[in-house]
Amino acid sequence: MIRNIIIGLLAVAVIALGYWGFQEQEQKQVLSINAENNYQRAFHDLTFHLDQIEDELGATLAMNTRRQLTPALAEVWRITSLAQAELGQLPLNSLQLGKTEEFLYKIGKFSYQTSIRDLDKEPLTDKEYETLNKLYDHSHEIREEMREAQAYVLKNGQRWLDIDKELQAATTEEPSDNLVVNNFEVMNKNIEGYSEVEWGAGLTSIEDLNGELKRALSGKKKVSKEEAQDIARKYLDLSDRAAVHVADTGKGLVYPAYSLVIDDPDHETNYYMDMSVEGGHPIWFLQERQIAEPKISLNDASNKAQEFLNENDMENMQLIDSKQYDSIGMFEFVYLDNNVRVYTDAVMTEVALDDGSIISYEAKDYLINHKERDIKEPKLTLEEAETSVNPNVSVMEDHLAIIENDLGDEVLCYEFIGTIKDDTYRIFINADDGEEEKVDRLERAERVYDFS
Repeated sequence: MIRNIIIGLLAVAVIALGYWGFQEQEQKQVLSINAENNYQRAFHDLTFHLDQIEDELGATLAMNTRRQLTPALAEVWRITSLAQAELGQLPLNSLQLGKTEEFLYKIGKFSYQTSIRDLDKEPLTDKEYETLNKLYDHSHEIREEMREAQAYVLKNGQRWLDIDKELQAATTEEPSDNLVVNNFEVMNKNIEGYSEVEWGAGLTSIEDLNGELKRALSGKKKVSKEEAQDIARKYLDLSDRAAVHVADTGKGLVYPAYSLVIDDPDHETNYYMDMSVEGGHPIWFLQERQIAEPKISLNDASNKAQEFLNENDMENMQLIDSKQYDSIGMFEFVYLDNNVRVYTDAVMTEVALDDGSIISYEAKDYLINHKERDIKEPKLTLEEAETSVNPNVSVMEDHLAIIENDLGDEVLCYEFIGTIKDDTYRIFINADDGEEEKVDRLERAERVYDFS
């Protein structure tokens, strides 16, 4: 009798073990399918956006008015940000794609910096048009390599999981015989010849920025992929049921980070986000969707951006600049430290003017520079510093501010905002020696906000 009971229990155990094994295998298969689907989506979206970059750059060469050129360059910046995110989501960790990532980063930075200045007052120079031409030529080379790779993937049913296995199994001495991998390598090698000096001033190397970010985040508590999912949902104000796919970023980043794709069912699209492993800080996120006609004002949108920062523990942020492109509001905030504007601790956000949702966020400068500061009293009085301002400038307001000088050092300045005729300027005078550190021309006086 006992023998029969033992046999029966063993039989049940064998069945249960087999069922558990079947479930485990089925779960692994589901995860593999999800991973493959995400890789395929990222690859084909990357190819599509590289097409768009070439098209948009080509269009800018034929434009002659600020009304068209400014939003076109802003669109190049937006698409390039998406392409950077998609490249980071592909399982290409063992490939050296630093030059490609650098190229995309600098296209975005160049187009953004050019789009935000007043092109009526400062039109594109001959050198900048030459740079645009070269960007267009190189974007064509990138597009051709990616198009060939895409055709191969579609024709042969190439799976990214198989590519990943091939890359992991290959040795550094053995070149890959996979056409998709080869195309990425050729694309990266072709970009190596693009000279640094052709970008003009003000474009820090992405490796330098990433290195600074690595140092700023180093030593902070690491977050798991599950914790990263929760942080992303909180940042984007999504429900706990919102699907989040988390993967390690590509080899181009020198700091450990996760690349996330977050489902947004309300808008039937996705958010793309990079989050640091150390500290669990969202570094940037971006949503791609068609935005309807504006229903809220730029001022209301700025309030929503401010609320978003406050809700995510970024308090004492002051809005210093805002712009509107079609149905998108772009806002720049800086940290306010005891009524001193800290321009190095900056955050950029974009708000959709159809429903007030946050569609873009970039906090790399804030994460790199934000810290406790012992701000000394200025050696000069406000009146003494103002004597260094061009006498033709009619000063409307003033602030204390910290900026970074040409040597990369933080300096305390008096910030004067004033006008000459119809132009508005932001002028920074060193608060210790009265030297003119920096002068920015603003598009319009009402773009400056003072909530102190």
